Amino acid sequence: MVLGVLTAIAACPAIVGTNEAIQMTQKNQMKQMHRERKTNLVVSCTHQDNKLWIATRRQTANDDAPEGHQFAGYFFKHPTLNWGRKGDGYVSTIMDDPPMLNWIYVDKDTYEVKYGTKSESEDHRLGPFSCTPVDHRLTFDEWEGFCAVEERPGIWSLYFDVDDDGLEEKVSMDKDVLEIELIRREMRIPHSKPKDVGPEE
Repeated sequence: MVLGVLTAIAACPAIVGTNEAIQMTQKNQMKQMHRERKTNLVVSCTHQDNKLWIATRRQTANDDAPEGHQFAGYFFKHPTLNWGRKGDGYVSTIMDDPPMLNWIYVDKDTYEVKYGTKSESEDHRLGPFSCTPVDHRLTFDEWEGFCAVEERPGIWSLYFDVDDDGLEEKVSMDKDVLEIELIRREMRIPHSKPKDVGPEE
């Protein structure tokens, strides 16, 4: 009887260790599944001043708003760059038919957030992109520095404030700059979805 109890006590740490390993594996798998799901980005203003205007894609015929494709992106390992636990690259579809992906990057000169093929994005800041654990707000280089800049009346473009100075050296003083949050919102899964291809070379 004593031998049985001692055996059970000796086996306890191994059982606990195995359970912890299984839980960690499951947690990592769930995290990876979340990061690979396509999401839209929802913009919210960090300063509630009721003055955030976002150009919609359904402008009137007289409007000069750029035509566009709704952001549908997810984290994606870059073939040559590795940021480890800090994050990954980020890609988005740029058209549905045929499905085509481009890399999302921060322009090294202007700090604009742009998209492009592997060769177009090569010399720019490609990551690491990640998100906050609870609210799933998008981060770049481990922090939230996204800004909306009004390029023309009612037309806003996305920047990342690399120098954390309100884009002082990058945007002219006559343009409005707002600090914003980008919240990843999971897209609805359609009944039958086209298979994504890799990012363009």
